[in-house]
Amino acid sequence: MVNIPTIITFSRILIIIPFILVAPANPLLGAVLFAIASLTDLLDGYLARKSQQVTKFGILLDPIADKLLVISALIVLVDMELIPAWIAIVIIVREFIVTGLRIVALSKDIVIPAEMGGKIKVVAQISSILVLFIDSTLIPFDLYSTGITLLWIAMILGVVSGVQYFVLFWKRL
Repeated sequence: MVNIPTIITFSRILIIIPFILVAPANPLLGAVLFAIASLTDLLDGYLARKSQQVTKFGILLDPIADKLLVISALIVLVDMELIPAWIAIVIIVREFIVTGLRIVALSKDIVIPAEMGGKIKVVAQISSILVLFIDSTLIPFDLYSTGITLLWIAMILGVVSGVQYFVLFWKRL
């Protein structure tokens, strides 16, 4: 069960702690930590596939690590008053529902891998979060509108891909 990709996934979860502590006071460093954690998502998946170490545990843990990272960033952004709480709530509720669905599916030996819509949603979430943290630094460009637009896209993609997960689950039952 424990392999290099899984250790990398756990590192993403561990990075959340310093991220939460640092990001409000130093958004640029928060963006760097968030970017590093986000890159571990690419790395663990690549290594798992390349070394043929894809496990059910990894299939379940990887999206949970992603969700914990994104949820923590959204909460920090709400606390910093950079995004409306309701958008964060919609995204977070979707993440909990889909994760619960994937756990139920896995308990029935149904593996629901990430769909393309979910992957694009993650890219939009990560991009919006990075842009919003970078915007609150001393750079001379106003990136807030871009960050909020990306967050709206992420929210809409999240709802659509969440519906796709439910349809796929019911078809496999």
